[in-house]
Amino acid sequence: MMVGIVGLGSYVPEQIVTNADLEKILDTTDGWIKSRSGITERRFARKDQATSDLAKIAAERALEDAHLSPNDIDLIIVGTNSPDMHYPATACLLQEMIGAKNAAAFDLQAGCPGWVYGVTVGAQFIQSGMYKNVLVVGAEVITRMMDNTDRGTYVLFGDGAGAAVLSTVEHGGFLSFELFADGSLAEYLTLPAGGSRKPFSKEVLKERSYFTKMDGQAVFRFSVREISRISKKVLEKAHVPLESVDWFVPHQANLRIIQSGAQELGIPMEKVVVTIDKYGNSSAASIPIALDKIYQEGKLKNGDNVLMVSFGAGMTSGAIIMEWSKCTPVRS
Repeated sequence: MMVGIVGLGSYVPEQIVTNADLEKILDTTDGWIKSRSGITERRFARKDQATSDLAKIAAERALEDAHLSPNDIDLIIVGTNSPDMHYPATACLLQEMIGAKNAAAFDLQAGCPGWVYGVTVGAQFIQSGMYKNVLVVGAEVITRMMDNTDRGTYVLFGDGAGAAVLSTVEHGGFLSFELFADGSLAEYLTLPAGGSRKPFSKEVLKERSYFTKMDGQAVFRFSVREISRISKKVLEKAHVPLESVDWFVPHQANLRIIQSGAQELGIPMEKVVVTIDKYGNSSAASIPIALDKIYQEGKLKNGDNVLMVSFGAGMTSGAIIMEWSKCTPVRS
């Protein structure tokens, strides 16, 4: 029995924030941002939007694409680093919002690879026979975790959501998965305060440690190295040669990382999906948004081999190789 994607959907907020907009509040320039990241603009959620609101729109679009009702969903997994609140899980809020009354629900926090981790976990539930249809959402209002006085992080991120419905497929589907973590590198990318280690206090407010802290150079080195390593490993497990990859969908962290990773693998840029220039780094939402982009554009063809690779806080990484095959899902 093979498991694959039977429905896709995504959503980015309407508010566009350009580099020129950021020049007004930060010591930065359009040229500096483009040269460092490849980003020209990004999307910010409205003040009245939370992560679950973005997830709802993407999820409903994925369900519509799959021709399924919310009642057909057995499990909801939300990969996010910016939940609505510490608890309950954003997945539980989403379950109520879309009316998926038959679904179990939980959040998965694995840094930017959260959606890749979620798809990997969701597929195992289907392969085991426990569930038929699983909704996996990567959703972020990550810009609220960024310090608007820190040009090293604030210029990089954007908000958005992407969703996929997983089910059994007759042909193709997921060929192999690979997950990785190295907690010894945790300090590379953190949000130090707000948890049990460092609860909110006057000191936290003064030092602004309730915002994301990142060692950009260390993250860059890890990411380029890990793209190559984990991609080769997942392809080897699936017995798929690199030259047979039709689409490379990397996490949209930084254009230089994407280009360096593709070069390390020998994948030409015409096979690489890039959205970071328009959407910035939307963390766990970046890969499903990018995948949905080429799907909506009609570029994904049945039989295409799609390599998806993500990396992020933890440090973590994850990779999936799948043969694209849009099939009719199983109805409960």
